Amino acid sequence: MSLRDTINHDRLPVHIAVIMDGNGRWAIQRGADRIFGHRQGVESVRQVIEGAAEIGVKYLTLYAFSTENWNRPWEEVEALMEIMVDSLNNECETLIKNNIVLKVIGDIERLSPRVRKSLDATLVRTSVCTGMIVTVALSYSSRWEILNAARELAEMVRKGLLDPSDIDKDQFESHLTTAGVPDPELVVRTSGELRISNFLLWQIAYAEFYFTETLWPDFGKEDLYRAIIEYQKRERRFGKTSEQIHDGEG
Repeated sequence: MSLRDTINHDRLPVHIAVIMDGNGRWAIQRGADRIFGHRQGVESVRQVIEGAAEIGVKYLTLYAFSTENWNRPWEEVEALMEIMVDSLNNECETLIKNNIVLKVIGDIERLSPRVRKSLDATLVRTSVCTGMIVTVALSYSSRWEILNAARELAEMVRKGLLDPSDIDKDQFESHLTTAGVPDPELVVRTSGELRISNFLLWQIAYAEFYFTETLWPDFGKEDLYRAIIEYQKRERRFGKTSEQIHDGEG
């Protein structure tokens, strides 16, 4: 029996965010170069997207490439960009077939024209879909995102379009790259690392975290289901007491 059969579909997280980590270590353990691990990781991306869509998750955000990753060796960055182009070209039809919308967040101005061309084409072609929204965080940094939002608000104040006293949570969130998307309720990180690596710092304030030793290329549907089942065991209180939560249910 699949773990999928034990999931409570009435308590699914609406939005799951995943920090995909461990491609390089997975490859090195097998005596291969890091690029081999990145290529193998593409299959895990496919598995997780399919698994989430099949059970009815509405939003899935995948941390694919951070702004800090630009500091990796040039050869690895170039290979990652090539894998990105290949994946976008190869998976576009599958996304459309499964009614999945692809979106991207991050400083994509830094991407090469070739990557941008493939990315833009896929974004446009999947924009007509109405199912699960998959957001890829690409050349992304949460500090970069928050600073941009602050600059935009400051510019509006400078131009007299906004009073500082009117800046509240909703106003600030409307300037984030995730505007209009509900905050993640579950954050999954693979490879055993216990950090969030500059990912959605504002948005995951009340998220549940699930850490696994599994390296990303070994992470599949069953691993995703295991994370969701663990999430469903937890009580989300948002600052309230357990008694208040249960009294509200009554």
